[in-house]
Amino acid sequence: MSSPLALALVPLFLAAPATPVITPTVITQTFEEPADADDPAIWVNPRNTERSVVLGTLKEGGLAAFDLNGRTIGVYPAPLPPTPDAKPGRYNNVDVLGNRAFVSDRGRDRIRVFQVDERGAKDVTNPAAKPVFSKTEQEVDEQHNVYGLAAGHVNGKDVVVTSRRNETSIALLQVTNDNDTKKVSTLDLPSTFTLPNGKQWTVCGEPGEGPQVEGMVIDERTNTLYAAQEDVGIWRIPLRANGFGKPQLVDKVRTWGAPQKYNPDTEECEADGPNPGFGGKWLEADAEGLTIADDVLLASSQGDSRFVAYRKANMKPLEDFKVKDVEHSDGADIVLGKLNLLVVHDGERPNGTGFAFVRF
Repeated sequence: MSSPLALALVPLFLAAPATPVITPTVITQTFEEPADADDPAIWVNPRNTERSVVLGTLKEGGLAAFDLNGRTIGVYPAPLPPTPDAKPGRYNNVDVLGNRAFVSDRGRDRIRVFQVDERGAKDVTNPAAKPVFSKTEQEVDEQHNVYGLAAGHVNGKDVVVTSRRNETSIALLQVTNDNDTKKVSTLDLPSTFTLPNGKQWTVCGEPGEGPQVEGMVIDERTNTLYAAQEDVGIWRIPLRANGFGKPQLVDKVRTWGAPQKYNPDTEECEADGPNPGFGGKWLEADAEGLTIADDVLLASSQGDSRFVAYRKANMKPLEDFKVKDVEHSDGADIVLGKLNLLVVHDGERPNGTGFAFVRF
């Protein structure tokens, strides 16, 4: 594992007979409904690292900004519904690129743009921004909208990749000079796979819904997108400023290939036979938040509240760990250097949700 991440985590791995548990440095306030914490991103202050800002989406609660002590310095509401019968804004995922943050507004199918500084964030989204996936505002309200999000600098251009809720689609957008984004390419990942025994396996889901992607991260060093398809696993996808390369499934969830059926009474997929063991060994569905630390990819194994560290080049699993009292984590972000900070979503507190910080 790479330094300085290695210096912080490897001693824990070597000393612990089971999955090691890391204690957070600080935790944020707890957010209660309708606010619902989901995904963090770290803005590093170029003038004073200790005055950096952590952003976190709160779904219908908007976007929150925190200082490095976990104190809330601002909450920026999601947009109100444009008509009484329409859906309100709902901020799902966030990523930072330079001094701007990009947010997937699942409620209104837009990419929102925020200017970030040590005081917090300011919404500077172009008022003319249009839906990413939906053709009409009526289609927006069907909620097959932008979902996961990653931002990066690829081939000289600032880009955003976003996924579509309840679909297998992801879209590549270029950032424009007027705080907007322009869709330039789309890619549909599979929902049906050929198993080693030759049989076809289709990912179980509610009728009319496909296996979506949420956690994503762009590796700017190699122009690569890593995308976590929740009930499938982690994809590695070559990325250009104007399109996608051929996807490669580099790790699978444990239930990949296992027969399941949808139960309309519980609204859940349930086992429909023994697991044939074709899946991976490390990720318990859902595969969720992804973040990169030098040559290590961290992934949230949401189903059992662990994080898995992979050697990025060959996707060799290095070790897993937990963050104390953090359950069912959706998103994560990490920054190395002077800051050395890991932030994770905390998906289950007694009265709500929040975020946990680990300084190392």
